[in-house]
This record gives sequence, structure tokens and C-alpha cells, in this order.
Amino acid sequence: MILVTGATGEFGRKAIDFLLNNGVNPSEISALVRNENKAVDLKEKGIEIRIGNYNDYNALIKEFNGVDKLLFISGSEIETREIQHKNIVTAAKEADVRHLVYTSFIRNTEVENSAIDFLQNTHLKTENWIKESGIPYTILQNALYLDLLPMFVGDVIQNEVIVQPAKKGKSSAVLRSELAEVAANVLTTEGHKNKVYPLTNPVTNTYEDVAKYISEVTGKKVTYQSPTPDEFKTTLKESGVPDEYIGIFAAFSVAQANGELELQNNSLENLLGRKPTTYKELISQIYK
Repeated sequence: MILVTGATGEFGRKAIDFLLNNGVNPSEISALVRNENKAVDLKEKGIEIRIGNYNDYNALIKEFNGVDKLLFISGSEIETREIQHKNIVTAAKEADVRHLVYTSFIRNTEVENSAIDFLQNTHLKTENWIKESGIPYTILQNALYLDLLPMFVGDVIQNEVIVQPAKKGKSSAVLRSELAEVAANVLTTEGHKNKVYPLTNPVTNTYEDVAKYISEVTGKKVTYQSPTPDEFKTTLKESGVPDEYIGIFAAFSVAQANGELELQNNSLENLLGRKPTTYKELISQIYK
């Protein structure tokens, strides 16, 4: 039995589809969801629906019962994520899960020096809890999702400019669907226990590159500007962007400027069995 947490999220749904594509019988897949009404499509595919959330430790133990492999998709609630992750790992240990696959984040900088320490700190703690639990594990250190690019560049077609305080920093971003595909591949093949895989794109790009690619596809002259983080935050504030989003946008761009989002590793290509989608390829699809 394979159980996927956060199964109604985009990553979880894609991972389940890839498990099915890999030949896993629907009766051997369970989906942990908070709201059963959002899982109708999964139920129609023959997936067993289990109700629970990361805050309810007792429910987690119950729903993890009989699970051989657990795909633990990291939580998205920054304020409560640490205790939620602790609940997942402890419950998995209590329920005697045989293999835990966790979606972490790439890390090439000490957490205390990271511009995205709010993210990295929880991931590092969670990785350590998993290792200390004694559960056989596979840690998937995912790069930034490439499909978030439109969110970072904004209304680039109308404005003809990309504004991010990322300087000349590069990113090794990967499509979420390809990361979910790798997770499914790890769950359905052997040789991955007690391994840590940094999953990054071998083709890295700056926002200058992105502006160039969008210009080529659209025929418009798109430029890139890199203000200071404070100038960037002020601009977003004046545009009515909520404070919590301003902080996240700025932090990831500063992390890119510092080189935190760039990491060379061949694990993704090996586990995917092909070269991943590049920035240029994605841009040619969404801005044509």
C-alpha cells in the first residue's frame, strides 16, 4: 500500500497519476485528504480515500496503519509546518511505515545564512527527524517549481519588463509535474532507500535569460531590472500586494541572487530517464 499525503494538491494529484501510469493498481494507492469532497475524482479512479490532516496526530496514526510506502508531501502552512511535519514523522514511526519518501528543498547554503531560512529550517529539521526515526527513507530535495515563473515575472507581456531583486543569480527550477513523476518512479522502483536526491535542472537561467526568451517568443522587447530588495518591497506594497506575499517574493529573489536556487546535480535526469523541461521550452509553450 502506497499512501500519498496532501493528495488533493497539485503535486499529490500528479504523483498519483504517475503511480497509475507506472502500473500500480488503484487498490494499492491511498490518498490522505482533509476534505473528501475535493477527492471525488481520486475516488472515481479507485483510490482509497483516508481523511486526516497534519495537525491531528491520532488520526495520522490511524490512517497510516497498513501503509508500506508513504509519500510525505511537505506542508504549505508556514506558521504551523514544523509541528505538522513532526506529527507526520512520529505517526509514521508509530504506524510502522516501511519506507518514507519526503519532498524537501534543495540546499547549498547553511540554514542560518539562507534568505529563505523560514523554508529551509523546517526542511532540515524534518530531514533529521526522518533519519533519526529509523524509518527507511528517500529525501527528494526539489528545486523551485519552474511553473511558478509566470507568478514571478508578473504581467510581463503588458509591462515589457521583469522586476526582481535577483541580480544575475541563476535558478535550477524544475516543472512540478516532473518532480512528481520522479517521486512516483522512486516509489515504484528499487534502490532508493536511505538516499538523498537533489533534484535540479542541469540548464540554469537568470532573469535576463528569461527576458530574452520571452522577447524571442512574443516579438516584444522585454527587459529585466534588479532593484534593491527594499525598493522591490516598496513597489509591491504600493501595488497592493499583501505583506506575506511581498516577503516570500523578495526572499526567493534574494536567494536566487545569492546562488541558493542553483545547484548542479544529475539525479533528476537519471530518475526521470530524460532531460527535464527548460526555461526556454516552457516559455515557448506559455507565451507563444
